[in-house]
Amino acid sequence: MRTKKIILSICFFLVYQFNYSQCAMCKAVVESGDNKMAEGVNDGITYLMIFPYLLVGVLLYSLYRYNKKLQK
Repeated sequence: MRTKKIILSICFFLVYQFNYSQCAMCKAVVESGDNKMAEGVNDGITYLMIFPYLLVGVLLYSLYRYNKKLQK
């Protein structure tokens, strides 16, 4: 149980740290002051980040179902 809490704490810390990272080009666009373009960059980043999470979720779900099928 303690190990689980430590791993979860580390994961939350890493997610927090990664949220503030930007590439140089994205930072330049945001600092230029064009709000509409900055919103577009943020939307694009969010759109691109959805797919890895979906793929990992599908993989974990399929592994769960496979293990459940083996236990029967």
